[in-house]
Amino acid sequence: MELSQLLDLSNVAVGVDATDKSSLLDAVIDLIADRDEVNDAELMRQAILDRESAMSTGVGKGLGLPHAKTSAVDGILAALAIAKEPVDYASMDNEPVRIVFLLVGKEDAKSQHVRILSRISRMMNQKDERERVLAAKNPKELLTLIHDIESQLN
Repeated sequence: MELSQLLDLSNVAVGVDATDKSSLLDAVIDLIADRDEVNDAELMRQAILDRESAMSTGVGKGLGLPHAKTSAVDGILAALAIAKEPVDYASMDNEPVRIVFLLVGKEDAKSQHVRILSRISRMMNQKDERERVLAAKNPKELLTLIHDIESQLN
């Protein structure tokens, strides 16, 4: 499954006004909380926050990859948010985060979950690709860009 298949205008945000990690996570979680595939939004939120408290998903280079496996959702859900300003995220490289990809899936979708996280990491590994993502002016432009970057992987 490709990331661009999981993203649409309703679960992508550009210019998120977040002052800290908690508000940034809330903003990206809110992008999918009302989806039909979410059986229990609060349980899903808690699973994401529990995973984050166990170990920061700030993987470096300004990228956060919050994720969780939970029975609170059916299938796999993703969201993408770009913060207006860099946010302290307790990242591995101690750099602030602006790009946040959220991935939530059922507990039995582990291999698919790992493949998508790996795909996101590969997509965002290059500085020029991250800069292009950060320069997106709106969700439509960002979705087109994500599709283009992902198609280069294939």
